[in-house]
Amino acid sequence: MGKTYKSEGIVLKRVNFGEADKIITVFSRHFGKVIFLAKGIRRMTSRKRGNLEIFNQVSFFAARGKGMDIVTETELLNSFSLCRKELNKIAVAYQLCEMVDKLTAEGSEQEEVYELLTIYLKNLNELKTEDNSNYLGTFGLSLLKILGFWPKDKKVPENFKVSLFIEDIIEKELKAKK
Repeated sequence: MGKTYKSEGIVLKRVNFGEADKIITVFSRHFGKVIFLAKGIRRMTSRKRGNLEIFNQVSFFAARGKGMDIVTETELLNSFSLCRKELNKIAVAYQLCEMVDKLTAEGSEQEEVYELLTIYLKNLNELKTEDNSNYLGTFGLSLLKILGFWPKDKKVPENFKVSLFIEDIIEKELKAKK
């Protein structure tokens, strides 16, 4: 990989850094989980401000930095706007992103995980039902199978709680859990 690179990804997490910057965690199609600095994003005049919201799908350019990569350009591909209108869907989208963030390592390409997350966010955007508990369970189990934490042919026990299993793996509680 050269000094600059381009990919598309889903914004998993944002953390304030300094006076006007944010550290952004994105799960990208080609590079897996990447963490970069978005300089000046907290300023009202920033063009990247709206594009780098949590669970947005974006296309981005980034440049290699000394300590951390820096995002230089972004384009919004999908904001999953219908998800943002219902509190229940927002909670589920945050949980999907948190599971991916906690279970994946930085810089390890996992295109199958990217596709899974994108499909589930698109389906959630169009989902009509209020009960999303099974939705999270099936996503979590699929993610565990892709990442090798659960054997693909192993039967799921009755009363199995995916979120508890994930918490055992990461050795801490999921923050976005209901």
